[in-house]
Amino acid sequence: MRFDATGKVSLDHIYTQPDPRSYFSVLRPLGYCVPQQAKPYFAKLIKEYRESQHVAAPKVLDIGCSYGINAALLKYDATMDELYGRYCAEDREGDSREALLARDRELSRSRQPAQRIRFVGLDNSSSALSYALEAGFLDDAVHADLEAHEPTPRQREQLAGTDLVISTGCLGYVTERTLTRVVHAQDGRRPWMAHFVLRMFPFDPIERALAGLGYRTTRVEEVFKQRRFASPEEQTLVLDRMSAAGVDARGLEAEGWLYAQLYLSRPQDPSGPETGGLAAREETTVPHEPKREQN
Repeated sequence: MRFDATGKVSLDHIYTQPDPRSYFSVLRPLGYCVPQQAKPYFAKLIKEYRESQHVAAPKVLDIGCSYGINAALLKYDATMDELYGRYCAEDREGDSREALLARDRELSRSRQPAQRIRFVGLDNSSSALSYALEAGFLDDAVHADLEAHEPTPRQREQLAGTDLVISTGCLGYVTERTLTRVVHAQDGRRPWMAHFVLRMFPFDPIERALAGLGYRTTRVEEVFKQRRFASPEEQTLVLDRMSAAGVDARGLEAEGWLYAQLYLSRPQDPSGPETGGLAAREETTVPHEPKREQN
């Protein structure tokens, strides 16, 4: 079992396969569930944006979208259990990629969208993006590494007009560099943002960068299960990292699960819309932990 620089087990291989079967078969025993936990929060935020900004079909950019999981859950009201069953069934092991795509296209054709949304995926895995796009989960796909490179003119065109930016677990590997480049591609517009971030990763550098772009960030009080630790060694490595960073893991990661927190970033505009029902679950400020290295 290999571990990356953060102490987490390396699962890079599951994001680069031609279809999602490896992704789901590896994550299912670990109880990976953060997209399902995020779904009602994203759905409420999209609804609030649509009603307050009078946008019939908001354009949502999913950073680190992989195979379009968040899009499938939000556009077609799928569930993680449904997707696990869809891609982990033994009778589907021998199916070709084309057969899986045909089933997924049927899902996207047969279900009335739960919400009118345009979903754009941003990822550095071309195979995952291709599948999500061909399946009909994504409306557009941006194959880019914005950590390392400025977007090309074509990528800026794809990113432009984004209404909401979301993510479920990639921040910590993806940093403020990507988010800053996404905002700069909007030519003055500032999309709303909602990011589920593992507690082991500091959000302070991202919050500061977004504040410099005119954002105010709040943190939802709840914590959200992401997945079980893949091994005792992974848990030890992550707990050591959290302890060194001054993050208390008692009652949470110490019990065997990775946990995420939800950060909401909105443009600072006194005349802008309130956060509605979601605001009752937010803290008025984000507490700052001691500055530490961003990996």
